[in-house]
Amino acid sequence: MKRSLIAMAVMLFGAVAVAQRGAPSADMQAALAKQETLEKATPRLQVSEEVLSLAVPNHTIGEAVGVAKNSKGHLFVFTRSGNAGPAKGATASQLFEFDPTLKFVRQWGPDNYAASFAHTVRVDKYDNVWMTDEGANMIVKFNPQGMVTMVLGRKTEAIDYLERFTERGEKETERYPAGSMGTFNRPTDVTWDQQDDIFVSDGYNNSRVVKIAKDGKWVKALGTRGSGPNQFNTPHGITSDAKGNIYVADRGNRRIQVFDNNLNPVRIIANVGAPWSVCTSPAPNQFLFSGDGNGKLYKVDLNGNLVGWAQTSEGHGQTGCLVHELHCESDTVIYKGDCSTWTVEKITIKGSASSSAH
Repeated sequence: MKRSLIAMAVMLFGAVAVAQRGAPSADMQAALAKQETLEKATPRLQVSEEVLSLAVPNHTIGEAVGVAKNSKGHLFVFTRSGNAGPAKGATASQLFEFDPTLKFVRQWGPDNYAASFAHTVRVDKYDNVWMTDEGANMIVKFNPQGMVTMVLGRKTEAIDYLERFTERGEKETERYPAGSMGTFNRPTDVTWDQQDDIFVSDGYNNSRVVKIAKDGKWVKALGTRGSGPNQFNTPHGITSDAKGNIYVADRGNRRIQVFDNNLNPVRIIANVGAPWSVCTSPAPNQFLFSGDGNGKLYKVDLNGNLVGWAQTSEGHGQTGCLVHELHCESDTVIYKGDCSTWTVEKITIKGSASSSAH
């Protein structure tokens, strides 16, 4: 009897929680049904998953939100592992390097001003390491020796923040501002074209993509909050291909918007659920990979056709934020940073099944 009462209470609590959140909208239900139908008609990829044994001496690695590799096979993990919290002026970001044997090498940029709330890390073709910090509104470029060579954006000083919102009691009047040149508002990711121009997905509050010349000069910004063409609802990741096309993970709109390197629209890809992160495999055999926060991995050709998908991260005890950043080592080996279970995974695609039946 006691167990029955407990079970009933759990069911009732769950029902109340669902009611409080509200049922998915009709549009969302239709989108989910369309995606399920598409996946049933698409080969399911057979993959193996390896949770990497990453250890930092006398430290907990924390939320492994960012993952990337350089040309020497060294792994970079950007984590929310500081112990001062994500408030203004805090240091909840740490960037760690591991060698090809997964042995800890060092921390990059310790105690730097931009280390506030980690989002992604990328390595360019010259082995420069770029960290995108959502909390600091900054992107920092390190050369291969670990020296800072470029800083983009600017973090609000804690004293200015306190004066404005605590002492004077001001309020933000625009939740999703249009964005200004020279500053970000919770940026999420960075990529480059073949001419080394820089492209930033910006972000949670700004709803745009920004083009910056390789010398740091701001060139162009595109986008406002919305669901139309050239509009974004949480642009959460960005990548490029060998032709210089730019792929923006428009997560809230459940699509990837593709632009040329002058930010002219090319196509929209809407077959990958809600994309949290995107990456392209190296040339010449390039594919676009996209990860949904629920752990699904999608493989798409560069024309936007879905060629396969896989479910990852099953049995991890979580259902959200299972994919936060993807790194494409090849068209069969993908690394995944996970912000809910504090892990980095190596995913190897072994082939595809003839049917994707659930």
